[in-house]
Amino acid sequence: MNRIGFAISTLLLVFVLASASMFVVDQRQYGVVYSLGQIKEVITKPGLYFKLPPPLQNVRYIDKRLLTLDGSETESMLTAEKQRVVIDWYVRWRISDPLEYIRNVGLDEGAGSLQLNRVVRNAFQEEVNRRTVRELLSDQRDALMADVKREVLEAVRGGKPWGMDVVDVRITRVDYVESITESVYRRMEAERKRVANELRSTGVAEGEKIRAEADRQREVILAGAYRDAQKVKGEGDAQATRIYGEAFGRDPQFAQFYRSLEAYRASFDGKHDVMVLDPSGSEFFKAMRGASGSGSGRN
Repeated sequence: MNRIGFAISTLLLVFVLASASMFVVDQRQYGVVYSLGQIKEVITKPGLYFKLPPPLQNVRYIDKRLLTLDGSETESMLTAEKQRVVIDWYVRWRISDPLEYIRNVGLDEGAGSLQLNRVVRNAFQEEVNRRTVRELLSDQRDALMADVKREVLEAVRGGKPWGMDVVDVRITRVDYVESITESVYRRMEAERKRVANELRSTGVAEGEKIRAEADRQREVILAGAYRDAQKVKGEGDAQATRIYGEAFGRDPQFAQFYRSLEAYRASFDGKHDVMVLDPSGSEFFKAMRGASGSGSGRN
C-alpha cells in the first residue's frame, strides 16, 4: 500500500509540475515569459510552450489584436476664433513590440490606453487651436485627423518607442459646449425664420405679379372677343337690314303692316300692359278688317 500511495503521489506531483510548466499562447495574444521578475522571452506565434514552474518562471499575456480607444471628452477646447468646442474621437491602435511596450508603457493594455489618451488629447488641442469651427466642420476635418495621427506617431515612436502602432484617428462629433449651444440654436432659429419670411414675401410678390398679368391677359382677351362680337353683330345687322330692305321693297303694304305689328309687340312688352284704342280710327284694326274682307271675298 505504501508503494501504491507513493506512486500515486509521484504521478500527481509530476502532473502538477507538468501543468505548471506548460502554457498555450493564443493567436490573438503575445506570451511574455518572466524569470524571477525579468523578461526572459516574448512569444509571438501561437502554440504550446514549456517553462519552469512558478515561482521560477511566470507567463503574462498581452493582446495583439487591433484595439480601440474612445475619447469622449467633457473638457472643451478653444478654436482659432476662441470658441469653445467639445470633440468626440476614437483611435485604433495595436501593440507591435511587446518588449518595448512593457519596458516603456506598462504590463497591460490599460496602461497603453491611459498614456495614449493623454497624447491624443494634447494633439487634438494643438490642432484645434489652429483652426476655426467652420474648418472643423468642412473638408479640412480630414487634414485635422491626419495631423493628429502624425503627431501621435511621432510621440510613440520617439526617443523611447512605446512598442505600439497607431492605425487610425477619427473624429465622431464636433459640438459647442452646452453653455453656448442654446444661444447658437436661437441664432440658427432666428436666421431660419428670417429666410422663411423672405421667401414668403418673395412668394407673395410673385403671386401678385402673376395675378396682375393674368388679369391683364383676361381684359385683353375679353376686349378682343367683344370687338369681334361687335363686328360680327354689325355685319349681321347690316345683312338683316339689306334683306329686310329687299323684302319690303317688293311689297310696301306688307312692310307697313309688319312694322305696325312690331310696334304693337313692343308696346305690349309687359304682361299687365293695357292699351285703349278706337277700332274705327286704328290703322291696325283697319288692316285687320281689310285682311278679313279680302279673305272672305276670295272665298
